[in-house]
Amino acid sequence: MSYSIDLSGRVALITGASSGLGAQFARVLSQAGAAVVLGGRRSDRLKELRAEIEGRGGDAHVVELDVTDLDSIKSAVAHAETEVGVLDILINNSGVSATKKILDVTPDDFDFIFDTNVRGAFFVAQEVGRRMVARARGAAPGTYTGGRIVNIASMAGLRVLSQIGPYAMSKAAVIHMTRAMALEWGKFGINVNAICPGYIDTEINHHHWDTEAGHKLVNMLPRKRLGKPEDLDLALLMLCANESHFVNGAVIQADDGFGL
Repeated sequence: MSYSIDLSGRVALITGASSGLGAQFARVLSQAGAAVVLGGRRSDRLKELRAEIEGRGGDAHVVELDVTDLDSIKSAVAHAETEVGVLDILINNSGVSATKKILDVTPDDFDFIFDTNVRGAFFVAQEVGRRMVARARGAAPGTYTGGRIVNIASMAGLRVLSQIGPYAMSKAAVIHMTRAMALEWGKFGINVNAICPGYIDTEINHHHWDTEAGHKLVNMLPRKRLGKPEDLDLALLMLCANESHFVNGAVIQADDGFGL
């Protein structure tokens, strides 16, 4: 017996889509048939990804989005729905980090992390959720009521790691935010879930794994290996699928057992 996930006719907004996990999420959703809206600050990288997806026969669009700016969030979501159609899926992926001991963290460091990872994620989800709720109530156009929101947290939100305290705190907040939104919006057919990736080798951190500190960290992992962005594909597709209507408020660890 075979099983396939078809997202044809769905529109998905992916934040932080210019590189790393966000770019992979966009590729995967496009391959499943969704029209993807690529959000981020690096428009040149977004346009490159759009060309790549379109070259494979996909439907991709670009919106400039700074999740730390409320006006930018509202403008990007409005532009996406005007140009592409109502948003059925949100992949809330934008995130930043800083490696510092807690005693060395400055107010600017703290705000840098929380403004993007918590405040930004919250208000992006709120803006998209507001529109999904309006459709469910019949107060806004759209043939598909409900929706799927996937917040990208981290295994650091479940297991605190040294020298990234504020990052771990921010991702723990994203996990609790996911549950709060799932509780309030579930009655509207909106499913809100989170994925907690472990250590994933991406273009952003690739150089680190060749250092002494990187080798030491990998040797701490249960199977002494890193994940790849595509290792999250199935979890993402499952949470976005029409058939996942009974999965709400879930926090999925995709960390190769590191959090055990």
